[in-house]
Amino acid sequence: MFDALSEKLDQAIRTLRGLGKITERNIDDAVRAVRLALLEADVHFDVVKDFTDRVRAEAIGMTVKPSLTPDQQFVKIIKEELTALMGREVTRLDLGAPPPLAIMVVGLHGSGKTTTVGKLARHLREEHKRTPYLVPADVYRPAAIEQLTTLASQVNCAVHPSQPGADPVDLSTAAMTYAKHHAHDTVLIDTAGRLHIDDELMQELERIKSAVMPHHILLVVDAMTGQDAVNVARGFHERLGLSGVVLTKVDGDARGGAALSVRAVTGAPILFVGAGEKLDALEAFHPDRMATRILGMGDVLTLIEKAERAYDEEQALALERKLRRNEFTLEDFREQLRTVRQMGSMGELMSMIPGMKKLTRGVDMSTAEGELKRVEAIISSMTNEERRNHLVLNGSRRRRIAQGSGTTVADVNRFLKQFEQTRKVMKQMGKLASRGMRPGLPT
Repeated sequence: MFDALSEKLDQAIRTLRGLGKITERNIDDAVRAVRLALLEADVHFDVVKDFTDRVRAEAIGMTVKPSLTPDQQFVKIIKEELTALMGREVTRLDLGAPPPLAIMVVGLHGSGKTTTVGKLARHLREEHKRTPYLVPADVYRPAAIEQLTTLASQVNCAVHPSQPGADPVDLSTAAMTYAKHHAHDTVLIDTAGRLHIDDELMQELERIKSAVMPHHILLVVDAMTGQDAVNVARGFHERLGLSGVVLTKVDGDARGGAALSVRAVTGAPILFVGAGEKLDALEAFHPDRMATRILGMGDVLTLIEKAERAYDEEQALALERKLRRNEFTLEDFREQLRTVRQMGSMGELMSMIPGMKKLTRGVDMSTAEGELKRVEAIISSMTNEERRNHLVLNGSRRRRIAQGSGTTVADVNRFLKQFEQTRKVMKQMGKLASRGMRPGLPT
């Protein structure tokens, strides 16, 4: 996400690089470049104008600190204004109402509403220890009821029985009554969408709202729709009064205009972002962290949080012991690969490491993803004995593994050589860590 915008903003900031001081003309040139970058990223025109006016006013009056260069000071202003544009503080989902608390999920057809309901159900169960009750109120789209029922089973949540052609208002009210008498503290209502906003859709949603009095109305916005997302958000907000926004498909959006526009236009906070189809691919939206990612400064806090979720302390200690004893096997290697892949795509993880986004610019991350899958296929084609002891891998075994994994013997040989090198490096690092030393420092 934001790849194109990040590159354009970096070019704008570079206009101030190397200057000894900032003049009004320098600032005008930089602000003009920022304006073009935002417009090309499909940010709404009114939002761009307000944003650049604030940046210019702030930059004109600033005094460059001795410890900073003009471009660094300008980056600081851009970061602060981007953070303010997206909401400044992280907004948590308020769950303080008496149960059953109703959450209506609305949006256009194809925005990812039903999948988002499944993700929200998992989030509420895992993070807040809630007992969600899912309501398939989209009785028009073929297979919508079956899709939500399948998602509900995957997250171990109950789902309200719905039938195509039923009245969505009756379904929603009946679900609220059932939840009240069966200890479900949260009701998630998956409403119907259309290909565009129309009066019929809005009237139905207004009737559901009047019937169940939801504590939250969350709009699901496809981040890839760009500036159209603003018109969608404005239309829903005027009729329903949104309490929050969920941005979906952010892993595929290179422009980012929706994230920078929706909050400013509606005033409704962005609560979550969804990156990927997996049910655990839902993250709280942090405006400050997103601003640093847009500017190519990484997002170390989110990376740490992902790692903490992927690894528990016992696993980490067991891995450390194996490294110290040189007992790290191909089985362990495969488990580490799977854990890293669960944390997100290579492109996403690289963007969270400060400075890495610039270093990997132009690099095809899909190639790296393909290489990881190929390595996992090679290891998975081995027997348990071979994964525990790679030294038994003779020529005939390597040919069998290559055939089973859809690779070549050369691919298998290259991977095993890399694995040996990795084991040596990890063993050395494990020894240094156990002695409280840092690699490269004198003893």
